[in-house]
Parts: sequence; structure tokens; C-alpha cells
Amino acid sequence: MINKKFIQVFEYQKLRYDDSGDFRKHHFDAMVKFNELHQNKYFTIIHKGISFANYVGVIQIGGLTIEILPKADNNENADKNLWQNILLNMLKVCKYIQVESISETQLKKRYHSILDVYFELYLNEVERLVKKGLIRKYRKNQSNKSALKGKLLFALNIQQNLVHKERFYCEYKVYDKNHLLNQILYKGLLVLKTFVKDSLKDKTNRLLFEFQDVENINIQNKHFDKITIDRKNNDYQNAFDIAKIIILNYSPSLNYGSENLLTLLFDMNALWEEFIFRVLQKHKTDDIKVLFQNSDKFWENKKVRPDIVLKTQNETFVIDTKWKIIEANNPSDADLKQMFVYNLHWKAKKTLLLYPKTNQIDSNFGTFHFDNLGNKCKLGFVDITNDLTIKNSKIISKEIYEKLCLKTPT
Repeated sequence: MINKKFIQVFEYQKLRYDDSGDFRKHHFDAMVKFNELHQNKYFTIIHKGISFANYVGVIQIGGLTIEILPKADNNENADKNLWQNILLNMLKVCKYIQVESISETQLKKRYHSILDVYFELYLNEVERLVKKGLIRKYRKNQSNKSALKGKLLFALNIQQNLVHKERFYCEYKVYDKNHLLNQILYKGLLVLKTFVKDSLKDKTNRLLFEFQDVENINIQNKHFDKITIDRKNNDYQNAFDIAKIIILNYSPSLNYGSENLLTLLFDMNALWEEFIFRVLQKHKTDDIKVLFQNSDKFWENKKVRPDIVLKTQNETFVIDTKWKIIEANNPSDADLKQMFVYNLHWKAKKTLLLYPKTNQIDSNFGTFHFDNLGNKCKLGFVDITNDLTIKNSKIISKEIYEKLCLKTPT
């Protein structure tokens, strides 16, 4: 039995290996190899350790789980339960966790790590499919038989049965569960078997038994592209989506020494951007259009892309989200120049730089002095925390719309 260890850190925190602690040299070595294979984008290597960057999520190396949490406050003793819950809710809003599959009760449940959420959801989905009955399909099969079945393959029959005249090498159709969709689910279960906590092992093994007639193949990205979800297999959608996440983020021990490695990492800047868009989209009035990543040509083959564009019948507004803590009224020159371009290119009279709030207050709209158009930019701060969870999305959207003096639904 694997001895499970669990470490929680925040983004931009450092973690050093210590032979007397849970994070050991072989864990460090596996993470270094993983990071190198991904152009060193996930974290920075420091002396005897790792310095995390803006990627949050989970890295599981053998029996060690490292959870990297977001944090938008200056509290050195920030509540890790709170920020884990906020991350889970943001993933749900952005549909990285299937909205239909996870209830508010489940979100309030205390999870060891966010990987456990995916594991539990996956097992529940596969269990539901097993109880309903796994889909069977016709497929072609070739084998040596004692009686003629289907079509005789003459060339292979001569090759295989030159001596054994009583046998027939045939091709025939089989109606069973051994097809690509079930093979993907099976591979997902095999990956989970390595990583699930003890309380889920029995359930995993029971489900694996239901797939004993399904072939274990090397599932790659190309296999997912071959699957079309339609009305006949629509029930597989949630399990298929989670299996894709699990399998494509799994790295077997071949590449990382003696440890299997499973990662689930999200760029916090991109997650914050999409979260704000989805919140605004959900709680807008009928006369507001909310556009996401609305890119346009800028110079030659280069494009400019604001995070969010809001359009009413008479006005255009641009919001650029920044997941970083700054002092009030102290944006970087680069951010302001970026917003000035947005003002001009999208003919937006007002733009908003939107940051997570700690103790700052919004600025007033400041005017750009490079033109006579009166284009303005404002710094806005929004607090997404509420006790031990994330603030209601309707309240968040109302606060943001009010920063731009736009009406919100009652």
C-alpha cells in the first residue's frame, strides 16, 4: 500500500526538498524532468527546491500530492481551505468540472486535494454507465478457429495452418464492449488505480472488473479525436471528458524515474479571465453583449486581444483582468499603454483594469492625455471571498457592472 503524503502551497511559494520531510530528492527530480519537457513554464528550479509560478492545481508524484492554491491576499497565514474552495468553484464556473456532475453540497465537502474531486466524479460517472450497461458495438476480429466462421482469409490460413488442415483462419464480426470509447474509460480507471486514496480503491477495483473484456491500449490524444459524441453515446460525455483530463495529464514512470506522475495545472491568469467573463455573461441584461477574447488585426499579421468587451447600443467598454495584487492607483506603465490601445482600437470611451481585491479601493476614471478624445481608464478591485467560500456570482457581476456605471438585472 502506498503511503500517501499531502502538501499544500500557494502560488509563488517555494518548496525545498528535505530527506526528513515529505518532499524528497526523487520528487524534486521528477518535477524537474516534467518541467523541462514543458519548456519550464510551470515553475522555477531553485537550489534544492521549486519556486511555483502562476499555475495552480495539483501535482501527484507516486504517493505524494502537492496542491498549489491561488491566493489574492497579503495574509501570510491565509486559509487554505478557503482558497481550495474558491479554486474548485472557479473551475466549476469555467466548466473544467462538469456543472451537471457536481452539486453545491459536494463543493462544500472537504477534499484532500482537487484531484480527489475529479477522481470521485469519474468513478461515479463510470459506475452509473456500468449500472445502465456499457455500450456494445460490432467489430471485426481475426483468429484461428476449429470451425469456419465468417470469411476465410486464404493467405493467412495457408501461412498459419499449412500443417493443421483442421483449422481455419477467419475474419468475423463480434458484438461486445471492446471498442475505443470503453477502452478510454478503462485506461482512465487504470490510471486512477495508481493514485486514488484507500477509500476509493475498492470502488475502482469493482469497476475495473467490469472492463476485464476490454483491451488495454496506449491511449493518446489522437484517440480522443476519433470519438464523436452523439445521441447514441451521449451518456458517456461526462466520463469521457474527465477521462481525457486524467489520461492526457498522466506521465508514467518511464520518463520520471521510479515515480508515476499526474498533473492538473491551470494558468491562474487565464482562469481569472474566463471566470470574470462567465460571471458577467451569466448575469447581464438583454441590452448588453459580452464578448470574450475578441481579437482583431493590429499590425501586419499581429493581433490585439482584450480579455472582455462589453457592448451596449451606444457604448463599448473593455475589461482587462489581472490576477495580481497591486496598490491602489499604481498600475504598471505597460498595463496603461495596453488599455490606451484598447480605447483607440475598439473606440471604447471607458476601459477597466480589474484586479482581485485585498484592501484597495477603486480609482476614479483617469483621462489619457495623448489625444483629445477624452478616453478614460479606471482601476477596479473585486473581492471574490465570502467567509469560507466564493462570493455569489450575481453579487460579483453586479459590482463589476456598477464600476462601469452599467445596469444589472434585479
